Amino acid sequence: MKFNQRTHTCGELRESDIGKKVVLNGWVDTRRDLGGVIFIDLRDRYGITQVVFEPSYNGEAHELGKELRSEFVISIEGTVRKRPADTDNDKIPTGHIDVMVDKLVILNASETPPFPLEDDIDVHEDIKLKYRYLDLRRSAMQKNMLLRHKMAQITRNYFDEHSFVEVETPVLMKSTPEGARDFLVPSRMHKGKFYALPQSPQTYKQLLMVSGYDRYFQITKCFRDEDLRADRQLEFTQIDVEMSFVDVDDIFTMIEPLMKRYFKEVLNYDIQLPVKRLTYDEAMEKYGSDKPDLRFDLQMVTLNEAFKDSEFRVFKDSIANNGIITGLLAEGCGDFTRNQLDVLTDYVKKLGAGGLIWMRVKEDGLEAPIAKFLSDDEKQSIIDNMNAKPGDLVFILSGPKSKTLSIMGSLRLEMARRLDLVKEDADPALLWVTDFPLFEWDEETQRFYAMHHPFTSPRIEDIDKMETAPGEVKARAYDLVLNGHEIAGGSIRIHDAKLQQQMFKALGISDEEAKEKFGFLMNAFKYGAPPHGGIAFGFDRLVMIFAGEHSIREVIAFPKTTSGISLMDESPSLVGDHQLKELHVKVR
Repeated sequence: MKFNQRTHTCGELRESDIGKKVVLNGWVDTRRDLGGVIFIDLRDRYGITQVVFEPSYNGEAHELGKELRSEFVISIEGTVRKRPADTDNDKIPTGHIDVMVDKLVILNASETPPFPLEDDIDVHEDIKLKYRYLDLRRSAMQKNMLLRHKMAQITRNYFDEHSFVEVETPVLMKSTPEGARDFLVPSRMHKGKFYALPQSPQTYKQLLMVSGYDRYFQITKCFRDEDLRADRQLEFTQIDVEMSFVDVDDIFTMIEPLMKRYFKEVLNYDIQLPVKRLTYDEAMEKYGSDKPDLRFDLQMVTLNEAFKDSEFRVFKDSIANNGIITGLLAEGCGDFTRNQLDVLTDYVKKLGAGGLIWMRVKEDGLEAPIAKFLSDDEKQSIIDNMNAKPGDLVFILSGPKSKTLSIMGSLRLEMARRLDLVKEDADPALLWVTDFPLFEWDEETQRFYAMHHPFTSPRIEDIDKMETAPGEVKARAYDLVLNGHEIAGGSIRIHDAKLQQQMFKALGISDEEAKEKFGFLMNAFKYGAPPHGGIAFGFDRLVMIFAGEHSIREVIAFPKTTSGISLMDESPSLVGDHQLKELHVKVR
């Protein structure tokens, strides 16, 4: 249907345009019929403009305007006027004008949408995902998509200014063991062989350093066939970065100003540099997490020294087994009821704790179920170490170090929630977590795995421990944490073929498997590989935090559900037998 090209968007007109003849195109947002005069809020992604159909002004346009309903796509021609004083709308930029309609063209009618296209709607997420093309019309979703676009542009501009080259790496690659399960793609031309979708461009960006590109970045899709949750998707986006001839401090120096730019240009907030740093061991002992939320204090305290001579069996056994005794002070919570304490005890038990020790701090000492098992010196030591005062509550957990610290870290977050310690206007908390263990032990398989990935370099001073004491080896690895979310992670890489072989051996990867999976990378290292390192941002998660959302699905145009289904186009789906036959695949 013929229509005139728009002269303005629906968010553009102001009082300075009064008297102009204009053409607007968009969707009917709302329709109001007041005594024969029809008011339409006309919407596009730029904003809303009120247009008016008045029978005494233009009877033909008014008659056609009676047909309009929500989400009709229309084009109008008309004249901008000043709104009557009692109808001004200060909430929108166009709220002081409207457009008197001379001509209306209905470009497309619409059925009644399955849900109102409004912000803060109460509708099941599955319905919104099924009709995602409608959900994306809502201003809140459009704001998120535009924010994502802006952050992508900030990223590209920043790295371009610093001599980085954006290189696109393959989406069809070799299947390599990098931690998560690969998505496999059968090859039609090579019977019985498969490509994998990249979990990350890790090997390619290292090869680009061997190729002499010095500074690489890419905003890229990655794929991992793993179980989902609110901040994970089967396909996700990374900002991938790699640099040659660098050490850890060089990576930090490059990334911190980028974070400063995000905060300034997106939120108009000035973060202070340099960013705070904590070692992995410090983060775990103080906050029970390798991605601690530092928007509130509430630090954990290690109490092993206080109980080194304790006869209380629980504490004595923990120390004897190289475990940990950790305490958490809840200020002013000494009046918690027994029921409240029982609920918290059940909370930590569900996480795997044997129980929760609690102590009320009184004027005359500690009140606790285990008080009779502790000496006066031990009780005083608890008060002193925890810096406790009357009216406070002390929690204590003991057991295997990693597990116990993690559980206490979860209790720390639960207490912060109960005490409302994280305020809406809290300053953002950004920090680096450094010196991760190179390996982590898996009880189920009784073997070590790479905590980050098998190309992470150990600290130089720890290389001799890789065979004798792998659990003590620290990595030249680091994570960037924002408000309790890991938003980026990276490391200095192994660039020496012999050290890489040593790493594979420690991980139980045989020479044959290493050659089969990573032979191309190992060969590349033989031809002058520079020292190099990098970092990768979880771009979806980064945008989610800046948008103030709680799920990355809110900042991805067409996401999957937590079960990996696209409700809109009903994928994954069955395919025809002829397609399977071409691919030499049989479904059983």
